[in-house]
Amino acid sequence: MVIWSPGGTLSQPLVSTRTCFESATKMATTNSRSCLQYLLHLAHDNLDFRLPEIKALLALRGKQFQPIENFKEKVRKTNSPFWCLGGLSEEDVRGIMARSVCAKSAFELWGHGHTHSELRTSLLNYPSENMSPFMEKHSTYRINVYTFNKTLEFADRIKKIDALDYLPFEGTVSLKSPQHVFCLLEDYGTDPNDIPDHPYYIYFGRWIGDGQRELIRSHSVKNRHFIGNTSMDAGLSFIMANHAKVKENDVVFDPFVGTGSLLVACSQFGAYVCGSDIDYNTIHGKGRSSRKNQKWRGPDENIRANLRQYGTEDMYLDVMVSDASKPVWREAALFDAIITDPPYGIRESTRRTGSHKDTTKPPDGFYVESHVPVSQAYHLSDIFTDLLNFSAHRLVMGGRLVYWLPVYRPDYSEEMVPLHPCLRLISNSEQTLSSHTSRRLISMEKIKEPEEQDSLALGADPSLSPYQGHNAFREKYFSGVNKRSGKEENKPEVNGE
Repeated sequence: MVIWSPGGTLSQPLVSTRTCFESATKMATTNSRSCLQYLLHLAHDNLDFRLPEIKALLALRGKQFQPIENFKEKVRKTNSPFWCLGGLSEEDVRGIMARSVCAKSAFELWGHGHTHSELRTSLLNYPSENMSPFMEKHSTYRINVYTFNKTLEFADRIKKIDALDYLPFEGTVSLKSPQHVFCLLEDYGTDPNDIPDHPYYIYFGRWIGDGQRELIRSHSVKNRHFIGNTSMDAGLSFIMANHAKVKENDVVFDPFVGTGSLLVACSQFGAYVCGSDIDYNTIHGKGRSSRKNQKWRGPDENIRANLRQYGTEDMYLDVMVSDASKPVWREAALFDAIITDPPYGIRESTRRTGSHKDTTKPPDGFYVESHVPVSQAYHLSDIFTDLLNFSAHRLVMGGRLVYWLPVYRPDYSEEMVPLHPCLRLISNSEQTLSSHTSRRLISMEKIKEPEEQDSLALGADPSLSPYQGHNAFREKYFSGVNKRSGKEENKPEVNGE
């Protein structure tokens, strides 16, 4: 969040979290500097990814997610940008803001109410010992007014600030460089066609810090030195790194590295990064360019150059041309996190190298010319089976695997998510691609070392079989089946049929 003068406004509408603040009222009289309520203002996009990110960032600090009572992220009305958390210190909140790309800002909650009268009562009941350190005579401060889903005239904003004169501010107002910033937030709902005259809910608190939304702009693929047809969006790359709990000095691996977007994000958080890909031209930055008005890639277009662009080249280990279906690594726990976006067969083919093992033995008495194919189809079910097996053997204990799983929505069920005896499912978040397809961001954590029976169990695990049908994901993606079925569903009934 940008801190600016009272004339500022946010365009994103916010939904009230009344239950949160009604619970906070009960605690107000017994509150202390060591037991506070903090309010997170989250971006109102990528809704399904927000909760796993905040939980993962809390886990990095050894903290539990302690939300308001009756918090249900899947319920539409609680998909609010306002989340109230307890059991945290200000240092914890600043730590979250230093990493999160889903959160905009964080506040120490001082008061709340349905009306300004209720807000006044709530603020006057807030412990004075919590306020006084930020209201001292020699301090400087500023009060910002934010309105959600409604634009107020400048004069109206000034009136709202003046109405807070009951607060014991003793310092001096400084609009340019205040020591402390306070925020009055008014929520006018989410319907731009039905904006009420008065806010649904009002909040007041001390600003703690901003999230890392700026990373989405500064690392935009549009400005990336080396890109390809499937380069991952910067915002999603940082979300994946956070879901994987990537931290300083971790070693992160991407087995389908492409142009290295995920390596860029992980290196930004201080991790050493490496990867592999079966495509020689992509790894070496050769061949046709993906940029408009540029026919061929330049001599310095490669993954290392991308990290150099953002000042993290010293975190780059290396990448290699390798087939993800073939074991090339020694048997050891090598990586703190494995983060990847496997090919779906849409923009990039799903191929693996050929092998003598894959050739069919001719019947006796028949001669067939010996031929080993250079490459062959690599079914999605096989890709994810190999990926989970690889992760179970190469992740350190507690390390995370984060990957995208493409699905055909009419056929999807949670049972289709591949499982492994050594990996615990942490989160499963959806990004819609079209009316009939989406991809799920799957996060898994290693909970035990693999044993021989685990490999046998994986091959016979019925939880893997439902996903076999999605080997035809490419055909379903382009089929338009749902469009035809949609027309049939919307077809008017004739003669009661």
